[in-house]
Amino acid sequence: MVLTAKPEIDFDVDPRLQNGDISLPGEERYSDSPFVERVWHSRSDQGGLFTSTAESHWEIVVTKYQGSTTLTVRGPETQATAAYCPPDAEFTGIVFKIGTFMPLFPASMVMDRRDLNLPRARSNAFWLDSSVWEFPTFENADTFINRLVRKDLIVRDPVIDVALREQPSSMSRRTIQRRFLQATGLTYNNVFQIQRAHYATDLLKQGVSILDTVEQAGYTDQSHMTRALRHLMGPTPGQIVSGTTEKPMSFLFKTPPF
Repeated sequence: MVLTAKPEIDFDVDPRLQNGDISLPGEERYSDSPFVERVWHSRSDQGGLFTSTAESHWEIVVTKYQGSTTLTVRGPETQATAAYCPPDAEFTGIVFKIGTFMPLFPASMVMDRRDLNLPRARSNAFWLDSSVWEFPTFENADTFINRLVRKDLIVRDPVIDVALREQPSSMSRRTIQRRFLQATGLTYNNVFQIQRAHYATDLLKQGVSILDTVEQAGYTDQSHMTRALRHLMGPTPGQIVSGTTEKPMSFLFKTPPF
């Protein structure tokens, strides 16, 4: 089965949206799977432009729009970009833990908004690795992922946890770096910078002052944080605090200190 990266809907869809001109009520839950960070479901009431923020996780998104269903594989994003969300669309997302990936698709294939839509087999199913799979739902997402894991279509490299926790390892630093890049598409520093930007944005949205956020997130100074947030998140710290962003940002899941 030949895979195609050509979108089956002619706009960029990122459903992880928050307040603003776009209304996207939804729900999320954590997963017991060692491969999955969380599962979410939402529906767009209105369409519009938004800022898709940098992300360090892989993700599967099922989109229902105008009577058609599409499953999209999304890789990490290394910078904030402009995107569009359609009205009256329904989304289910499965966010992988850092270090979980799909070996059929090199990270370079799906990173930075090069989203990969898998071919539909029928109205309720798609093709993957020459087999037909039913689209997952919010309720059965964990079962769906477990089936893919048993077929080695989703894997998790344990070396990533070793690197993230800075644990001792018998492997050389170069080997760890190579495996980290293969699994995530990012360097350790890339992941650190993205996670820190999310954490800082979360603090600012909670009402923590800019200067206190600089200190708590570990930035050198305010200018350092401003440059990082503009590149990775889109708006400046001042715009985040005042709620005057030009476009709403992707929905931000709560990020712990990194």
